[in-house]
Amino acid sequence: MTDSNPDPVPPGEVPLVGDGVTQWITRAGDTVRRPVRPFTMTVQAYLAHLHAAGFPHAPVPLSVDDQGREVLSFVPGDVPREPLPPETAGEEVLIALARLIRRLHDAAQGWTPPQDAVWGGTPGVRVTSSTPDGEAPVVGHRDYCPGNVVFRDGLPAALIDFDLAKPTSKVDDLANALYYWAPLLDERDRAPAFVDLDIPRRVAIFAGAYGMTAGQRRALVPAVTRMVHRFHVNMRAAAEVDPAFRRMWDEGARHRLPRAEAWIRREGPAIADRLI
Repeated sequence: MTDSNPDPVPPGEVPLVGDGVTQWITRAGDTVRRPVRPFTMTVQAYLAHLHAAGFPHAPVPLSVDDQGREVLSFVPGDVPREPLPPETAGEEVLIALARLIRRLHDAAQGWTPPQDAVWGGTPGVRVTSSTPDGEAPVVGHRDYCPGNVVFRDGLPAALIDFDLAKPTSKVDDLANALYYWAPLLDERDRAPAFVDLDIPRRVAIFAGAYGMTAGQRRALVPAVTRMVHRFHVNMRAAAEVDPAFRRMWDEGARHRLPRAEAWIRREGPAIADRLI
């Protein structure tokens, strides 16, 4: 989320403002109201499946209101903002997040998207790819940035904002989470509490908590390398066509992403060795 709705907020509603790109989101009591997009009904079907499969750690899709907005349940908890605060740097946070994603993948495994499914994505996208890992594809969250992870009692407890959900390999989905939370970034681009952390150790801890297979462990560093390159190319393309992405590009992504590409090429072997 970025900006509150420029139009008057309906009585009884509160604008929700965050670090993402979706605008005009409000809270009304125990519900959240969001603009309907082409992929909304597909994501609602996915969320309904997750809850039916025993994954309650995501918003419940409720309806479309009389203003034509998507209605979801409000997920209570604390959402960290970037730069990540020190209390999120503990290994127990990585373990809880890995287990949460494993539960998501297990619940999603049995869902076949409808033939007319529509998926969200980055404006102007130029590179799409998925790294095979020997596992069946799954509809993953694909955007584990801090603003989409809800904490309770100091640990990740739920996920929100499934706008980028789509079929992917499990290793690609895990690479996305590690990018933000290991993090897989040059030291200059990490929050202060994360600068001196042992990243290969953290990746190995996450892999163990998730229960990554040998195939997924072998595929992880190649998946991260492709993912960071994809982030770089697609963010640059999105910045050319969308003001929200232009802001993120100008505010640091133009430097952070090429540094991340160089960092994973340099540090990838050490991460791979720790995963053996």
